[in-house]
Amino acid sequence: MDLEDGRGQPGRHLHAHPNSEESPIMANSFVLHSVGLQNMTDVKIFRALILGELERGQSQYQALCFITRLNPNEIIPSESMARLRQKNPHAVRSAEERRGMEQLTMNMAVNLSRAWQLSSHIHNVCGEARESIYTREADVKHWLDRGVEGSVFEILPPTVDAPELQACPATRDLWQPCACSYSLRLEWYPCLLKYCRNRDAAGKSSPYKCGIKSCSKGYRFNYYVPHRQLCLWDEDT
Repeated sequence: MDLEDGRGQPGRHLHAHPNSEESPIMANSFVLHSVGLQNMTDVKIFRALILGELERGQSQYQALCFITRLNPNEIIPSESMARLRQKNPHAVRSAEERRGMEQLTMNMAVNLSRAWQLSSHIHNVCGEARESIYTREADVKHWLDRGVEGSVFEILPPTVDAPELQACPATRDLWQPCACSYSLRLEWYPCLLKYCRNRDAAGKSSPYKCGIKSCSKGYRFNYYVPHRQLCLWDEDT
């Protein structure tokens, strides 16, 4: 997870992991970026590189990017992140709190050539996913209200909730459009600051920051694909 504040200060990197029922994954990454004109936009970028099934006519791998709004208090402030000093950096850590799965309907596309208005990271992180960069209508409205140009976004064909669009597992023709789903889990991220209390000589108690709380969170992205061939991992179970 790369965290960058409005001043362009670099942060840290974490990896997300796919759910066990999905196809092999080369890499998942998760980027947070507070950026833009007078901090207008706060974005989360999820990237997945999915190994192709050559015997089914796929290329070596498929890249996906999902971009959503970073809500206030969703993660600790970047200033606090920059001050963190991790003990035993090679240790494998488990999250203190395991949060549930968030369902996200990604019904808009992002124009890579204009995406710098949202984040300078998008061009590098999502370059391989040029035709597969997705976001949500609600987040688009939020960013438009803050001055991002409409040319950054494109409306996708029938929404994944439309009754005429079948789920990909129910679509047998590999060249028919369908509603695809992709799930991943961010296994560890700093979600809250911890506060302790100390007492001065007069016995007065005051709080101070003494650490972080770590969380794990799952995400399920539902989105349109122009043909079933682009969603072969989403099979009937």
